[in-house]
Amino acid sequence: MRASRKSLPIVVLVPLLSVACGGGGGADADNGGATAAESDAYTVPAAEAAVITGIVRFEGTAPAPEPIDMSAEPTCAEKHAGSGAFRTPVAVNQNGTLRNVFIYVREGLPAQNYAGRDEAVVIDQVGCEYTPHITGVRTNHDIIFRNSDGLLHNVNTRPQNNRPFNISQPTSMDAPPRRFSQAEVMVPIRCDVHGWMEGYIGVVDHPFFAVTGDDGSFRIEGLPPGTYTIEAWHEQYGTQTTQVTVAAQETGQATFTYSSDMAGAYVPMGAPIDPHDHGRVASATH
Repeated sequence: MRASRKSLPIVVLVPLLSVACGGGGGADADNGGATAAESDAYTVPAAEAAVITGIVRFEGTAPAPEPIDMSAEPTCAEKHAGSGAFRTPVAVNQNGTLRNVFIYVREGLPAQNYAGRDEAVVIDQVGCEYTPHITGVRTNHDIIFRNSDGLLHNVNTRPQNNRPFNISQPTSMDAPPRRFSQAEVMVPIRCDVHGWMEGYIGVVDHPFFAVTGDDGSFRIEGLPPGTYTIEAWHEQYGTQTTQVTVAAQETGQATFTYSSDMAGAYVPMGAPIDPHDHGRVASATH
């Protein structure tokens, strides 16, 4: 019996979507690439732009640094030869100021997609430490985790509002870029291989943030004129806020003071942020 061609089924091949396991994918961990929002970003005109500068002071006696035994990892121990390795959550500068304090605009920004800080943030693992220890990144912008030690590390993130991820890095390498989609201060990171390795990432949806350095100072520029709540976050002593009003082409000043009496303070992790409002989206309690 002769078969009719009309009876033959038509087969349509549909490509299957691959699904990644282990928390490495998803909107919060997408690979890099410019977005339409980035190309349409707003820059405050120079004639209107304001600046906020300041300093974070420390009073009292800082706790002694905690020695780290890296004898099991000679590659890292050699990178600290002569000085030794220490945990210094309270890093006091010679001028009596604090470094590693995250400073950012908490409230008061007019709703806008602001230009700036679109480059990838790099967090290196060198000498079995995260460098920098404290850093900031914009929402939906690239974070590159680098392993410069050439031995096994991993990056285990512990966000409350974003999707977590855990990256294994067995050798010298850069991991594919990751992103956080929600503002969150702060996101802790740690290495499960080396328990002393820890750091923090401040995630905000604008470019107006800074981290204090060796002189305890900070500078936030390119702001539109307005009244802002500026928050300082310290990993051991918690948060402080102050209000600063700046006019066009004006420089406002903000000063924060932490002290040894604040040991044991409540340190918020992942409190939701709305910089365009004068109140928290959800207040944290302790």
